Amino acid sequence: MKKIITLIIVLVAFTSNAQVFKGKGDTKFQVGANMQENGTGIHVTTDFGLGENMSFGFAAVYLLNAERINDVKPDFEDRADIKIRFNANIGNVLNISDAVDIYPGLSLGTRNFGGHVGIRYFFTDGFGVYSEAGFPIASYKTDLVGFDKYNNQFTFNIGASFNLQ
Repeated sequence: MKKIITLIIVLVAFTSNAQVFKGKGDTKFQVGANMQENGTGIHVTTDFGLGENMSFGFAAVYLLNAERINDVKPDFEDRADIKIRFNANIGNVLNISDAVDIYPGLSLGTRNFGGHVGIRYFFTDGFGVYSEAGFPIASYKTDLVGFDKYNNQFTFNIGASFNLQ
């Protein structure tokens, strides 16, 4: 069974002709799972192409499963984070495949200034998968205690990506 699944993945990777990032005017929408220490939730992003290798967009996270701290339940503002982001879409620079986009970037959110590194793979012109890791570079608060750590630490996201253009 493992050999069959591996063969299918290899065939899809080499027969796919979807172009993942088209540059100026391109629009991507992603929805997936967010995983971080003491919480899991929903991760949603949208990116708009500005040029051949750059895009800007917005990201939002809401933790559905956030652990209590000192028997206190986190409020909405403890669970939510909204960010504006900038990406360098370098899939075509690395010349891996037209169906792959690797995008390092920076973000400015309600909790920190941070960075992220992601990868998208499109099976068709309209549908693909993504994985993204995010990390804070500078937090607004110097001493993170309690719920301040939510959405203000290393995060891992995985989900579906859609081409809207």
